[in-house]
Amino acid sequence: MKQDDDILYKLYKPFGILSQFISNTAKEKRKKQFLGELYNFPEGIMPVGRLDEKSEGLLLLTNNGKLSDTINRAGIEKEYYAQLDGAITNDAIFQLEKGVEIGVFGKKYVTKPCRVNRLKEEPDLPLPDSKIRLNRHRPNSWISITITEGKFRQVRKMTAAVGFPTLRLVRVRVGNICLNDLQPGEVSLLNEKIEL
Repeated sequence: MKQDDDILYKLYKPFGILSQFISNTAKEKRKKQFLGELYNFPEGIMPVGRLDEKSEGLLLLTNNGKLSDTINRAGIEKEYYAQLDGAITNDAIFQLEKGVEIGVFGKKYVTKPCRVNRLKEEPDLPLPDSKIRLNRHRPNSWISITITEGKFRQVRKMTAAVGFPTLRLVRVRVGNICLNDLQPGEVSLLNEKIEL
């Protein structure tokens, strides 16, 4: 799928950065941070999918619109580590795996089946942004959740639907491309192809 002149980057999108390059208004631009502030990307580069402002982790960027569209529509696996408010139960994991009802732009939507694993130890990630409210008065837990779709704020809506709101969300994999040891704000030019 990757042509010789195609460019593919991976980026650790930090918390608080919007997954886009331009703002709609000058007023918004003064208040928000955008991808172009992290790295001098060549013209024509676009994010493949998005991570919301409060989520972090792996974001792919390319100059190939067809590749971007294919990744977004082809059911490519996207794996996230989610820190949850509360100690997640087996029943909640089962519900997430079989699909839960969430709201998407004012309409009810049942998520596709996915894979969920409780992480026994906290994953080895960079320290969280100081703006993330990690409630230390009750236990929290970590899961790995792998989905093949990408509705707006989907993982957050899913965990909230089963009673365990997401405190911190980090995407660690898209298809065969992993975040690995990339740090927040770091960019890497990829030579490998993404497996579709």
